[in-house]
Order: sequence, then structure tokens, then C-alpha cells
Amino acid sequence: MTFTVERPVSQAQRPGLVLAGMSVCTALVVGFVAAINLAVPKLAASSLHPTSSGLLWIVDAYVVVFACLVIPAGAAGDKFGRKGTLLTGLGVFAVGAVFSAMAPSVPVMLVGRAITGLGAACVLPNCVGVLIHATAPQRRAHALAVWAAATGIGGVVGNVGGGALLSIGSWRVLFVAVAIVAVCCLGWVAACAPLSARHARSLDPAGAVLFVAAVVALLTGIIEGPEQGWGSAVVLVAFACSLVLGLAWFLVELRVPHPMLDPRLFRNPSLSSAGIGMTVIFFGSFGLFYVNASLLQYGRGFTVLQAGLGIIPLTLPLLLGTRYVPGLIRRTGLPAVLVAAFLLVSAGLFGLSFTSAMPYPLYATALFVIGLGIMLAGPCLTAEIAAGLPVEQAGIAGGLQSATRELGSALGVAVVGTVLTAGFTQHLPASLSHHSPVPHTVAEALTLAPAERDAIAEAFISGADTALRTAGVLTLIAGALVVAGATRARRNGATG
Repeated sequence: MTFTVERPVSQAQRPGLVLAGMSVCTALVVGFVAAINLAVPKLAASSLHPTSSGLLWIVDAYVVVFACLVIPAGAAGDKFGRKGTLLTGLGVFAVGAVFSAMAPSVPVMLVGRAITGLGAACVLPNCVGVLIHATAPQRRAHALAVWAAATGIGGVVGNVGGGALLSIGSWRVLFVAVAIVAVCCLGWVAACAPLSARHARSLDPAGAVLFVAAVVALLTGIIEGPEQGWGSAVVLVAFACSLVLGLAWFLVELRVPHPMLDPRLFRNPSLSSAGIGMTVIFFGSFGLFYVNASLLQYGRGFTVLQAGLGIIPLTLPLLLGTRYVPGLIRRTGLPAVLVAAFLLVSAGLFGLSFTSAMPYPLYATALFVIGLGIMLAGPCLTAEIAAGLPVEQAGIAGGLQSATRELGSALGVAVVGTVLTAGFTQHLPASLSHHSPVPHTVAEALTLAPAERDAIAEAFISGADTALRTAGVLTLIAGALVVAGATRARRNGATG
């Protein structure tokens, strides 16, 4: 069988431009997750009239498609060319953003968000693939550390940039601006990114469809629980379908010649612990992003721009300290760095829950602590996943990193948003808690009882505090399991 091979270019050619371009593309698709969180209050009060579950789906529709298709998109980059797949992804991303900007209803908005997620799935893993092949081996650790920092900083860029855009216009302005930036990135990548060799690889559409269906079913059960009831048929069927579809995906992946994600890869304890660790870190951080934007606006009375700027303390460690993490890992070892990372993220989430009504400097300190944890975790987990697969599978490595990040983000938004909604409805004043149906969003509650604004805000703060503590506990427990796995893998490797 014959296939076309892209002509590779020298690794030394324009490495700085390539690294900058891949970092900007990464910050764009990751930052869009954070930016939409700032728009939640405006979306809740918009002509779309979304329910609380509708708001969660507006955030998660993008992240779910992104997470579930990022590995197939990485494989497509290996097969069809990473640069071409990256350019296609940027084009699809722009189209989806324009579609969302024109949405007259929630269902249309969800379609646009899913299209944008498909584009993002093509962008992120192929950024890693292009970067690895464009960087000399001795510089790859540095380049991956910078790229990992871009994924963390992307969330903050989305908050600050989204806040600026939303302060001058409606939520539709945000989507239009994102489309414009995507088109500019497309031109940048076309001009500077090198071509790389294509690899003969079969795709796995059945595995991709089953994986998407299993994750959507799982999130449906989580998101619909507060409104439908945890014992309702909708929720129970969703969880059952997720289990069955997940099992079907596992069996299919064991049998196809080129699986989307071979479950046998996770026999490597280092790879599996790093993947789970990435999921946990992004679970906590993006659960925070979902709560933080509304908490600052509803709880502190911040404008949307102030809410975007309010996240800046979290970025300082990422900007100033990421480059020192590889050296720290070499001196102290991966398990020690991960212990510090998970402890810091968990402590920061707990700190936020106790400072939500205190002076902002105390709240900012908790954000800084979370930033320290993300700074430590990102580079070491990224390098660990990349080292677990050969360089010719760079697209799959990038896809695995991206999938774990975005799956963690989707779960964080769903779980934290669900706990927030449950806590909010539980603490509503009696005049609203006995209303039928009980309002599930601040916008709905204010429409029914505008005179109860202060009590409604207090109910939201109580729900947000509970959600942040829940995220902190789950991050701490899961982090302990990840560190135990990483430690065991190191001991086994030393013995071997």
C-alpha cells in the first residue's frame, strides 16, 4: 500500500515561532472553556432562557466533544498530517463560534458549541505533535514545559479577555471575537508550522462514537440529577447507559487493530497515573473556573471585567515558576512534586470556600495557592505522558494529554455545577424554596423575587462554598491515589 508523505523540515527551522504559535493556539482553545464561564450570568438572563442544566450543557457541550474526540483527532493528525489537521481544526473552530454567536435558542447554541469542540479537538493534540517534531530532542522538555504553561495560562487569558469583551457587549460579542482570533491563528500556523511525516494508521470511528456516547450519558446523569431527581428514570437510565457503553467501548478497543485509545497502554503504571493525575488537576481547576466567575459577580458585586481580572493571582506562579519545575523534579523526584501539587490545589479550594465573603486579598491568596499546585503538576504530568509513548505516536500522546485535561474539565464543571445548584436551592429563602417549580438559577430567582436579592446572593455563596469544598475533598483523595501509583511505578522501575 502506498501513501503520500509530507516533506519534513529541519527541526532547527523557526523553533521560536512554532513554539509561540502552538502556545497561542492552545491558549485559545483552552481559554474558551474559561471565557464562557464569565458569560454564565449574561446567558442566564438572556433571551435564550436556559435552565440550570441548560447552562451547564452550554459550558460542557464544547468540553465533552473536545475531550472525547481529541484522541481520534490526534490519530488523524498522524495519518493525514499534523499541520493540515491543525489548520482544519482552526477553521472548524471559527465556524462553530460564529454559529454559536447567531444562536436563537439553547439547542442551536449547543450545536454550535459541539462544532467548536470538534475544531478544538483537532487543534490541541496536533499542537503537541507539531511542537515535538519541530523541536530538537535536547529542547523538548523545555518546549513541553512552556506548552503546559500555555494550557494553564489559557484559562486565565480566557477569563481576562472574556471579561473585557463581555464588559463592552453581549455574550454574542465573545463568540465573534473568538472566531476572529481563530482565523488569525490559522494564518500564523500556515506560515510557520513545519510539515511532518505521515504515518499509515487506521482510524477507529466505532471506538470514538462509543466513547462520546458513554461520556455524554455519564454527564447527563450528573447534570440532570438536581432538576430531575437522583432517583428519576432519566438519571438512572443515563448512568446505566454510561456503564454499558463504557464496557462496550473497552471490548471494542481490545479487538480493533488500531484502537482510538488502547486500554492496554494503561498497563504502564507511570502512564496511567499521569493520565489520572492530569484529569484530577483539571477537575479541580475548571470546577473552580465555573464557580469563580459567578461567585465574584453575584457574591462580591464585581463587574464582568473585574471578575475576569480577579483570577490573575492564580496566573502568577504559572508565569514565573513553570520553567523551574523540570529542575525541581530532577532534584526531588516526581512523587514529591505531585504530593505538593495536589496538597496545594486542595488547600486552595478549601481556602476559597472560607474566604468567599472575606476581603479580596485573602481570596486572592487562595487563588495563588491553587496556581502553585497547577504550576507543579502540569509540566511533570505532561512530560510523563509524552515519555510513555514513542515519538512516532506523538499525536496519540498529545491526544491522551488533551483528553485527560478536557475530560477532567468536563467532570469538574458538571460535578461542581451540580453541587452548586443543589446547595443554592437548599439555601433559598422560604418564599422561593416553596415555589413550584423551585428556581435553579440566580436569574430565575431574581425574576420571581427581585426584593430578595441579598438573600438570593447569600444562597448562591453557600452553594458555591459547598461546591468548592467538595472539589477540594475529591482532588485530595484522587491525588493521594495518583501519588501512590506514581511511587509504586518508580519503585518497580528501579527494581527492574
